[in-house]
Amino acid sequence: MLQTKQKVLRSFYYPVMPIADLQDGPKPFKIMGENIVLWLDEEQKPAAAIDRCCHRTAKLSKGELRNGCIVCPYHGWSFNRDGKCTWFPQSELEDPPKVYKIQGYHCEERYGYVWVALAAPITELPKFRYSDNPEFRKVDEFYEVIHCAGLRLMENSFDVAHVNFVHKNTFGDVDNPKPPKVTITSNDWGFEAYMEIPVHNKLNQEVKALNMDADRTVRKQVSEWFMPFIRQTNITYPTGLIHSIVTCTTPIDDDTCQLVQFVYRNDREEDVPATSIIAFDRKVVDEDMEVLETTETNVSLDITKKLENHMLSDHPGILMRKMLLALLEKHGEQEVY
Repeated sequence: MLQTKQKVLRSFYYPVMPIADLQDGPKPFKIMGENIVLWLDEEQKPAAAIDRCCHRTAKLSKGELRNGCIVCPYHGWSFNRDGKCTWFPQSELEDPPKVYKIQGYHCEERYGYVWVALAAPITELPKFRYSDNPEFRKVDEFYEVIHCAGLRLMENSFDVAHVNFVHKNTFGDVDNPKPPKVTITSNDWGFEAYMEIPVHNKLNQEVKALNMDADRTVRKQVSEWFMPFIRQTNITYPTGLIHSIVTCTTPIDDDTCQLVQFVYRNDREEDVPATSIIAFDRKVVDEDMEVLETTETNVSLDITKKLENHMLSDHPGILMRKMLLALLEKHGEQEVY
């Protein structure tokens, strides 16, 4: 699937930038192949619009702010969060004509990030477990570009058969390649997959992120998929520790995404420093990307064939593909390769 060619995917919210990055002025970003500009309005709420002035097509992200509006660096035209031109200094008109406008986008702040939808959203922003629970802390981990399609990473997140091979140096067991049973419960905009995974604790021995000494353990894992490219994996260890990973892949173009990842944990900084938690997940992400960035971005699971023994009809990746294809069909689209 070429992610920028499916119009309905523009109708979802994606995290594009930490809200803190906008404190010193407007910033550019590319989402779904579109160049946009982000800024904070008069109420310090994030705003997003096309990064091109309607006058002489200059990049607005090179400009500055005036009364919560983005000001073009070329001729000083100003635009509000709705895209309306509020002032242009070459005219004495107090209210510029309505045709003087740029494309504004849906923009919200949540979980410390700016979220943008390029078209009218068809679903709300995801609600993450533990985000409002005072017994959990939030650790921001990664904000970086990856050379991998969003769907490819989502499929990988629910493909437990890869664990014992890709992650054999951290927590996988290559001598026990049979994947665990997965129980799936679907909903309107995704699904929940439950599994119990026996793992080595080799990675924990290196970075001490789990605050436990056992060589092996069983991870009880509830992974939630939020259509199209967001997942939350909630891992419960026998000690009662919950390590809940939120991973978002925001499409930049057809070959790259912005990876946004943060974690919720029911422990304390003095027991396990955030640096250890980040190092723990850094190893896992690096192992995944070493493989995923070698794959072809426009090739997804073939739901018509059982190419692998683990690709059964109830495999999460198969259900993911079926739900996305149903969404495309509902909106009169076909999958573009």
